[in-house]
Amino acid sequence: MKHYDAIIIGAGQAGTPLAKKLAEAGKKTAIIEKRLVGGTCINDGCTPTKAMIASAKAVYQAKKASELGIEIGSVKIDFKKIKQRKDDIVKQFRESSEKGINSTKGLQLIFGTAKFSGEKELTIALSGGGEEKVTADLIFINTGAKTAIPDVEGLDQIDYLTSTTILDIETVPEHLVVIGGNYIGLEFGQMFNRFGSKITILEKSSGILDKEDQDISSALTEILTDEKIEIITDVKINHISQDKKQIHISLESGKTKKSITASHILIATGRTPQTADLGLENCGIKLDDKGHVIVNEKLETNVKGIYALGDVKGGPAFTHIAYNDYTIVYRNLIEGTNYSIQDRPVPYCMFTDPQLGRIGISEKEAKEKKLNYDVAVIPMSQVARGIETNETLGLMKAVVDADTKKILGAAILASEGGEIMSVLQMAMEGGITYDRIRYCVFAHPTYTESLNNLFMKLDK
Repeated sequence: MKHYDAIIIGAGQAGTPLAKKLAEAGKKTAIIEKRLVGGTCINDGCTPTKAMIASAKAVYQAKKASELGIEIGSVKIDFKKIKQRKDDIVKQFRESSEKGINSTKGLQLIFGTAKFSGEKELTIALSGGGEEKVTADLIFINTGAKTAIPDVEGLDQIDYLTSTTILDIETVPEHLVVIGGNYIGLEFGQMFNRFGSKITILEKSSGILDKEDQDISSALTEILTDEKIEIITDVKINHISQDKKQIHISLESGKTKKSITASHILIATGRTPQTADLGLENCGIKLDDKGHVIVNEKLETNVKGIYALGDVKGGPAFTHIAYNDYTIVYRNLIEGTNYSIQDRPVPYCMFTDPQLGRIGISEKEAKEKKLNYDVAVIPMSQVARGIETNETLGLMKAVVDADTKKILGAAILASEGGEIMSVLQMAMEGGITYDRIRYCVFAHPTYTESLNNLFMKLDK
């Protein structure tokens, strides 16, 4: 039985850099990967989807170029070329990540499926056949999450798509029904709409983006509806069936019964942690009621020396959070620091067009907490840079403390919304109050300059 100082299960955005840094610190380290190096982000998430979204935006901009005085004529897409470009970028990123692992002294990459067979013991079903048992002083679980499949009658009898399998289709769907009106579903829905699919989004809540403020949800609903995307809310799906030609969906929207036929269905109703096959019962690691590994503020499980990082532990399921998990664990274990996941900022960006960049608390949350707050809102139609570039959809919104004038949160639904949001995040990190941003000198004409006008809305 081979013994290591440290073993990482899963070569994702937390596991890979952690494994390299531990090995560089002199620890004999192994990283076990059952599928592809790079995790969801590189292979099935951020990298491929954002590459394809860039193609979709090019289609959209070409079609509305006449608004800027440019006549292009008919716009045609080459979906095979779009997919090939995406595949090439994914391959480039994955191979670079794998090369980084293989070139790190003291680090071994093992392809196989790991399962706990004791507290600090793993049995690996090797991808090439056979099995291997290994032990380690430190074990890090970085197995991520996968698509959660809802309990809908007939769904298990049809060929549905997930956010992973939809990336491999060879042709643009004729009519794509997206089950789920949140971040993943909206990105794919808008993207394939721009590629030429008819899109219907089914959402069980009263509106899309049900975790966001109502004005943000309403603004994006209007934007997507104007692009001829059908959004049906208050949905309960009763039954799904499939024949040789179509998929048939029977549903209720409020008190209205509907029947929809589609060529494809995408399941985008959330993610579930990949813990079921880890054999955690053999080492005593505790899970929550949704199957996430329970960790403390230092990311350690209830078993000393075993940690969980990224989506598998629950909480915000973002690549940058997983990466931050790695930095916290590494610095605490190797550099002797005392970092914690408590109160860390959780920025995120949804890459619809316009983007939704979010940081801090929403107005809804401020109200629930009964804070003394003010809200500043400016529509993008009043932003000079937006008008000049013909990017006037969306709005900027900030929630501030009425007493201290500190920024509590922001939602930027705008072109480059993620970049604008990041400026406000830096202000929040540095304790810069909104009245200072109100009079700050920004370069003209930029989107960030409009923060002057945003906080002008709070002038008494």
